[in-house]
Amino acid sequence: MENYVLFSESTCDLTPELVQEMDIHILPMTFTVDGQSYRNYPDNREMTPKTFYDKLRAGSMSTTSQVAISDYEEAFTPFLEQGQDILYLAFSSGLSGTYQASKVAIEELLEKFPGRRIVSIDSLQASMGEGLFAYTLAMMRKAGAGLDEVAAFATENAQRFCAWFTVNDLMFLKRGGRLSGAAAVAGTLLGIKPVLHVDPEGHLIAMEKVRGRRASLDALVKHFAQSADKNYADMTIFVSHGDCLEDCQYVADKIKAYGVKRVCIGDIGPVIGAHSGPGTVALFFLGGPR
Repeated sequence: MENYVLFSESTCDLTPELVQEMDIHILPMTFTVDGQSYRNYPDNREMTPKTFYDKLRAGSMSTTSQVAISDYEEAFTPFLEQGQDILYLAFSSGLSGTYQASKVAIEELLEKFPGRRIVSIDSLQASMGEGLFAYTLAMMRKAGAGLDEVAAFATENAQRFCAWFTVNDLMFLKRGGRLSGAAAVAGTLLGIKPVLHVDPEGHLIAMEKVRGRRASLDALVKHFAQSADKNYADMTIFVSHGDCLEDCQYVADKIKAYGVKRVCIGDIGPVIGAHSGPGTVALFFLGGPR
């Protein structure tokens, strides 16, 4: 097998079991709650999602920070010193400056290690959408695909990774600037739930509004049926949630009814959850175009 390693960051919301299965390295991003900063590791060693969402429900505010250039240098250097190349899948450039920061870090590292290769790919995705993208690349790598083949697939197929979200509390979208205060209040009073997706530029945008929680969950499944690849028996689907496992399981069960080979459930971690809030459910699959 060609000697390269796969990296992503904790916004991919991969479970520890998936991280191990994929043989992937995760850069933890930072979130701050009540004035204290924490690192978002896949094993949630500094704060569990349950604790995080309970704090949000109690009125705490959270902010997030992208991966620093120095973090890339610290994480990548040991592998480069061992003669390994690196393929890095970054959090959407439409939602963060992480991808741009990685490019700066890579330029500096390649000056120190001119014989090595570091390829950075913009996932144009978030949460387990980024995770599903990384999973697909990891499975190609484990099957023996070289860095060039995997990187070419990633570039050519980025728009086939589809993401659909619904949120339970409109006020978190309002805080993030994605919804006006008046619309958030009116929508909350009327029981309106937005259905959002990640567009071709990697932005999270509202696509429709439905009334009631169950209708919003069913809308995710509807969009899967409309735009997913139809080779269900070979598909792996990811579903993530913001401390609402029962609702997430409801969507997962609906997807399994299509005969999908594998459905993986995970938490929406604090970095993404700071902007989507508790009660978010997100569905990710291959299909397209977005």
